[in-house]
Amino acid sequence: MLRRALPARPEARRILLGTLLSAVGRGLTLPFLFIYLTDVRGLTDARAGLVIGWFGAVTLVLSPLGGTLIDRFGARRVVLPCLVVEAVGTGSLALVDSTASAFGVMTLVAVGSSAIWAGQNTILASLTGDGERQRVFGLNFALLNLGIGVGGLISGAVVDVARPATFQAVYLLDAVSYLTPALILLTLPHVGRRPAMAADAGDAAPAAGGYLAVLRDRPFRRLVVFGLVLTTCGYAQIEVGFAAYSVRVVEVTPRVVAWALAANTVMIVLSQLLVLRRLEGRSRTGALAAVGAVFAVAWLVLGAAGVVGGGNALLAALGVVACSAIFGFGETMLSPIMPALTNALATDELRGRYNAMSSMIFGISGVVGPVTAGPLIGAAGGRVWVAVVVGGCLAASLLALSLRPLLSTAQDGRPTPTPTPTPHLTPTT
Repeated sequence: MLRRALPARPEARRILLGTLLSAVGRGLTLPFLFIYLTDVRGLTDARAGLVIGWFGAVTLVLSPLGGTLIDRFGARRVVLPCLVVEAVGTGSLALVDSTASAFGVMTLVAVGSSAIWAGQNTILASLTGDGERQRVFGLNFALLNLGIGVGGLISGAVVDVARPATFQAVYLLDAVSYLTPALILLTLPHVGRRPAMAADAGDAAPAAGGYLAVLRDRPFRRLVVFGLVLTTCGYAQIEVGFAAYSVRVVEVTPRVVAWALAANTVMIVLSQLLVLRRLEGRSRTGALAAVGAVFAVAWLVLGAAGVVGGGNALLAALGVVACSAIFGFGETMLSPIMPALTNALATDELRGRYNAMSSMIFGISGVVGPVTAGPLIGAAGGRVWVAVVVGGCLAASLLALSLRPLLSTAQDGRPTPTPTPTPHLTPTT
């Protein structure tokens, strides 16, 4: 299964290696930003939520510009400087000592990250064919989570809120990790450049239609709405809602949160290739609907752990870990489908903009999720938050099913039916 999932071109394989190496650094810090800002740097819950939400807002504002630059100059010229800026910003988090400095540093991080997702997806799409693209995007996600899991295990054993230097060390290591994909890309001078047809038209020639053409694409608009609902009630809650609910309501330690994210990674790494195989030839919209249902189940399990709370510490901790593992199974279906469907709808001239709008989904949810998680968790012992995220995930499932009639059979990933040949009848005399 691994051999089948690997891309045919060696350049794409090296890009995937960069994903794995940089993800280890990301895993060192992913679950702890909210805890770091509040319990180590002394920011209030509300201010920390605003800082993280500000990151999403800046990313959201800059993502359309990133997509335009990718289409105009090529993903290479955009991704390389963004990786360097991201490294500088992430390393600077180690020096944060106030609300103002946190806002400043997160602004820098947002500038760097605003075009990386769209640029890297555009590069991978340019190096893979339609037949292998879904598998490669799934493998890319599995490697991403493998790296995050390794980093999470390391940081879970090292970080200590009583020793701020441990947090500073992991942020500096995270900064270094962002330079590895940049170095790999530098060794591939012909990767990530503009398509030949666009380059022949001249550097100043804008892609036909620009974002207006993307917004006129009705199936893609529906996909974006689905993504907004799902990520706001799913991914956007992992860094703030999940961690805060687990520590404040379920009353587990940050180390249990780290182990929960490790369980998430184990689930993804062990099941991703199998899920990729099972998804082949099946409806992509059906798989997206299943993702919403799986996410809803994960949050219900976490809500049950909150009911148990401190009454049974072991059972509560198991609930937190189980939530993260179930969530990971949903991710194994979402990770190959979402980018593959985005690029199936995109044209070569507008591929950067399509991927940028897809990444904007995370920017918007990154604003709404962190800002609302704190107040919702504080209401009715966290029950309001659980009800909202579960209901949102189920609503996303309905949106996914409404997308199917708008797609062709090929775009939905279903096999094209082979016409039955009409038998030739020889007239008799």
